[in-house]
Amino acid sequence: MKKMLLMFTILTFIVAGCGQANEGNKANEVNSGGNAQGETEVTLKVASLIAPMTEILELAKPKLAEQGIKLEVVVLGDNVQPNSALAAKEVDANFFQHVPYMEEFNRNKDSELVPVTPIYFANYGVYAKSYKSMDELPEGAVIAIANDVSNVDRSLAMLAQNDVITLKEKTGTYYTQADIIDNPKKYKFEEIDLLMLARMYDDADAVVMTPAYAAPLNLTPKSDALLTEGIENDFAITLVARKDNVDSEPIQKLAEAMTSPEISKFLEGNYSETAIPAF
Repeated sequence: MKKMLLMFTILTFIVAGCGQANEGNKANEVNSGGNAQGETEVTLKVASLIAPMTEILELAKPKLAEQGIKLEVVVLGDNVQPNSALAAKEVDANFFQHVPYMEEFNRNKDSELVPVTPIYFANYGVYAKSYKSMDELPEGAVIAIANDVSNVDRSLAMLAQNDVITLKEKTGTYYTQADIIDNPKKYKFEEIDLLMLARMYDDADAVVMTPAYAAPLNLTPKSDALLTEGIENDFAITLVARKDNVDSEPIQKLAEAMTSPEISKFLEGNYSETAIPAF
């Protein structure tokens, strides 16, 4: 009888110990940021520059949080760092550029950045402080344009579409000033760093820039631009990732959140003149 009581007592302690261990495991799973199935929260870092890009990412945060994804927006100071950080895997994606700009970075840096989805068209335009139309610009006027090859191409193409200049048939990847075959008013095109374009508004006769850089000057394409580009182009501002992570679930869920009806409504309500949804 004593032996039977001893065995029963030992068995009771074993069962109790297993139960406590199971409870401890469940607690550890919860405290580690997951649920009882061991799922953990994913952090997604996305580099960006300015509004409305940063605002769109902020609006996507709640929807991603519901799916266990913490979106961290990394605001950088120039238009080179976001691609360098993405290529170096310091961030998981970026949102600031059009595809031709991304492709030029890939060529120069031997990188494998890839577009995920276009988000909006930034209505490119020509702005002038002292003139109301392109016809008013004097002969030999200085027009400032962005100096990276993709935006030189974009600026010249827009001017050619509006019959300001004539370009020869494109044979390379990008138009350059060497492709200008007719410039009736002998305009001089000064190539400036993208982030310096707004400062040229006081110094040049005209500046070609996106709404994001015109906005701090209280300029909009509809009200102030002498010419605009429209949406028949390849220059939509696009969510970009890497070849190795573009198909991952967090990146795809971010793309879904950034192309939701809420984002479209936000753009139409707050940036109707400057940011046209591309989805």
